[in-house]
Formats: sequence, structure tokens, C-alpha cells
Amino acid sequence: MAFTVGISRYERPYESLRIAVERAGGLPKISPGSRVFIKPNIVTWVPGGVFPKWGVITTSRIVEDVVRILKEGGFEHIKIGEGIVYGGLLRDGITKEAFQTLGYYHLKRRYGIETIDLFEGPFKRVQIADGISLNFSVEALESDLIVDIPVLKTHAQTVVSLGIKNLKGLIDIPSRKRCHSKNGKGDLHFYVGRLFIGLPPIWTVIDGIFSNERGPGFDGTARRTNLIIVSHDVFSADKVGSTILGYPPSDVPHLVHASKVLGRPIDLSDVQVVGEDLNNLISFHKYSFDYNRDNSLPAVMDRMGIRGLSYWKYDETLCTYCSFLNGAILTAIAKAWAGTPWDEVEVLTGKVMKPSGTKKHTILLGKCMSRLHRNNSTISHPIFVKGCPPKPDEVVKAFREVGIHLDGALLEHPEGYVSRFLKKYEGREDFSEEFFRID
Repeated sequence: MAFTVGISRYERPYESLRIAVERAGGLPKISPGSRVFIKPNIVTWVPGGVFPKWGVITTSRIVEDVVRILKEGGFEHIKIGEGIVYGGLLRDGITKEAFQTLGYYHLKRRYGIETIDLFEGPFKRVQIADGISLNFSVEALESDLIVDIPVLKTHAQTVVSLGIKNLKGLIDIPSRKRCHSKNGKGDLHFYVGRLFIGLPPIWTVIDGIFSNERGPGFDGTARRTNLIIVSHDVFSADKVGSTILGYPPSDVPHLVHASKVLGRPIDLSDVQVVGEDLNNLISFHKYSFDYNRDNSLPAVMDRMGIRGLSYWKYDETLCTYCSFLNGAILTAIAKAWAGTPWDEVEVLTGKVMKPSGTKKHTILLGKCMSRLHRNNSTISHPIFVKGCPPKPDEVVKAFREVGIHLDGALLEHPEGYVSRFLKKYEGREDFSEEFFRID
């Protein structure tokens, strides 16, 4: 059996998506009275919405085009839902602000759809493997169809973030954190590769108007790619999307897990691509941030000459909520560097990192690290920064204790930290905010 994936170039609103849908076999074969749940990809939101959304957030252009096509197909009961964080934290009103800015309330008035903040619940436990369950949104579980609209991007931990990875946004925060465990039952790739288990049918529309290198966030580098990928099979869509990003599906661990769960080949031998020539679309996107030779510092900080500090490279156990803070801390450290080596400090993050045993001071960043090493006698001077994620003022206090004076404003007000990434896109006509507005 061959699974069809339709691809079109993005050239015109609505029409370009319509072509991809037709190439993929048309609309899902369900009754017009069915309940449809649309899941866009909104990684995070910053007050005011002033940050690079290209390649990070599903474009409002594609969301509206999907809604229009569904409505023209007779589907009446449509909901759009997402669970959004700010600076790695829940914040009252942040989902409402994101939906307002992205124009979803215009869709509500124009097409009669509903908008859902998934963090308001309820959630229901779903078993994804023997003895392993995650809590999924009841809104999604009780729908007849999930319309999955991820962005075409790589991911610093999972290599790519496409249709299957976007389903992680359907689970509650404790479940999201559980996905970053490494406890013998499974790792991040194991969990992500099973996110589709127990869900309703999934119709996938990969938004490739913009793609993202070293995603999934704003600190990656967006490209104008102008592609739309559509399939009634999320695994096939992801295999094609991964190939376009430059990674054979066999190089993506969670897709390897998914292939085993489904009993299907990991290559494209069971996929029929209709439309564009796949070989002409492949464009390699790096997924990992560059570090120095021993992974003790980001390469850019190593080139700055920073010494006396080892901030070990993140691993797959670093969850989303510490990850955002992690980037802000590294930015604050770079800003604090004055040319004088610091006093042999190391920083441990995630859930499994071990101390080097050679440093004078070890900052244990987050609840997981603090618990893991609370009785570790090999650490000369442990500094515990508890919290999930830690509070910015506690982070500043910990670094000050070892002589590194961070600018607390970068941690307390991430909008300033985030907006600095806009500079690389200034003056570029192909990177317009209009793709994220609905008038």
C-alpha cells in the first residue's frame, strides 16, 4: 500500500494549499457533521508578539486557508486549540493574546470556529506503551479528525519537528516534562514516536512557507522556502518533510520508533509523492547548535575567549521550560564577560548530567539537577538552583555567588532577549509579518 503525500509551491493564498490538498487525495473522507480539531504550532509567545515568528509559528495564512477549505467542504464544527507558554512559564492571558494577534478571533467571527486554550483542560490519560501513559486534551481526543499544522523545521533535540512532534502540544505540562525523562522506560524519542497512538485520524498540513534551521525557536535561522506538504498519513508526511530538510527518516530517532510501532518501512518505499520532484526540494538544515570541541561552551562563546566556565551542551532531557531560560542565561553570560577568566565554574542542566569532578563550583540548574546531585560528595561546591523552571532571581543569585554578574533583566523580561533575534531579518521583504495576520 502506498501512502500519498501532496506537495505544492506556495505562490498564492488559498490556491497553493488547494493544489497540495488535491494532490494528496482531497479532503478527509468524513461526514460534514464531524468534529474537527485544528492544532497549529505555536512554540511560545512573547507579550506584544515582537519576535521572529518565521519558521517558528504556523503562519496565520495557512491556518485561514485550511479553515476556508474545510468550510467549503461542508465541515461546520471546527475548533482551533493550542497550549502556549511565555518564557517557559504559564501566564494568564498569553494564549488569548497570541490568538488575538494571530487573527484567530477574526476566523471565529468569519467562519464560526471555536478557539481553545488547551491548558484550561480537561485532559485524559492515554496509554502509549505498556505501563506508560500521557495526558491528552479531551478536546482533541473527542474530535473526529485532528488537522495537524506544524512548521517545516529542524529541532535541536529531535532533529526535526513536524507532524508527530507537533502533537506534543496536545498533552499537559506534567506529560510534556515526562517526555524528557531517561529512566529505562524510554527517552524523548521513544515518547515522541508514540504521540499519535490513541488519537483520532490525523490530516497533516506542513506549513513550509518558512522553514527553520536549528529550530524549533526564534534563536534558529528562518528561510523562505515556499512549500506546502499535505497527507492523510502523518508518518508519511514527516518522512517527506524530514527528507526535504536533509535528513533521511532513518536519521531521525523518533521516526525510527514510529516505524516500529506502525510496522512500516522507515524509508520512502511506501510513500507516493505527488506534485513537485522531491529531489529538487532537498535543502540541508542544521539541527544542532555548534559547541566547542569538548561541548563545554557554545562555539560563539568559545570564540569570544570565555574561560573559567563550562556550560555543558544541553541533552534531550532538558525540557521546554528550562530550555527557554537556558538560552537567556547563555545570552546574559556572554554580556557579562569582561575578559577575566572566571573561577572554574561548571553548569549542569537537564536530568542526567554528571559533574566533571574537576571544577571548584558546580551550579545545578533546576529541580531535576538539584535532586539528582543533592548528596553527591564529588562536587566541591554545589550551588542548588531549584525550581521547574528556576526563578530568574534565584539564577542571578547563584551565578553571583561564583563571581558571574548576570543582567537580571534579560531573565525577568525575555521579550528583550527575544527581540534581539529580529535583527538578522531587518529590511528583508521576503520576511513579512503579514503572514501572521488575518484582516
